[in-house]
Amino acid sequence: MKNGIFFGIGVGPGDPELLTVKAIKAIRQADVLIAPKTEKKDGSVALTIARPYLKPDIEIVYQVFPMVKGFAEDTAAWEKNKAEILALLQQGKNVAFLTLGDPMFFSTYIYVYRLLEHEDVKIETIPGVPAFAAIASQSGVPIVEGNDILTIIPATARPEKIRQALAVSDNVVLMKVYRNFPEVVSLLKEQDMLKQAVLVSRAGLDGERVLHDLEAHQDESLNYLSTILTRSREAAQAAGDNDEEA
Repeated sequence: MKNGIFFGIGVGPGDPELLTVKAIKAIRQADVLIAPKTEKKDGSVALTIARPYLKPDIEIVYQVFPMVKGFAEDTAAWEKNKAEILALLQQGKNVAFLTLGDPMFFSTYIYVYRLLEHEDVKIETIPGVPAFAAIASQSGVPIVEGNDILTIIPATARPEKIRQALAVSDNVVLMKVYRNFPEVVSLLKEQDMLKQAVLVSRAGLDGERVLHDLEAHQDESLNYLSTILTRSREAAQAAGDNDEEA
């Protein structure tokens, strides 16, 4: 029997209408959907986004993936999930792995891909709209213009590393802003990038929040799916920002 195809599908940040035509075709071609979830939460956000496009008879398999920096720390759960996926593929079933945003951008899918890429299976990775692109369009904030340099920073990085990146950047995307929100606000203020910042949590999902005055909200808890877009004062002025405030 011929092995099935393994699809890695980016479902975008939250709005089901942001799925690509190719992503929808792959979902409808799949016999099984892998819906990733964490140990602490039930359900899958990625599955919720893709649900309007599911076939009535689709088989849904929930897999728990430990929230770690790399699967080398604890391979047991990863190997179990890999074995389950391979068994399905070897039955000739097409298997789709759903992931928020883009599959190759801060995604659990990257680790799954690495586990499967040397196996005898066909893999098709389908890109998705990353949260920062959707936020920029929704907020009317260009991500980069002209010769601007864009830096994408995980807010989970060490503060000094974030500080160094901010200091040499024109435009910035800060991802995963939740645990250390007050520290991030302080760093942005230090680099004169706070006034230009916009933060969006759960973009395109229920409970979406849009914050412009980050300092006024810095003591509030944020959802894991929180992203900040900002730019340096120089980049803002070069783009025609007429704000004259210090």
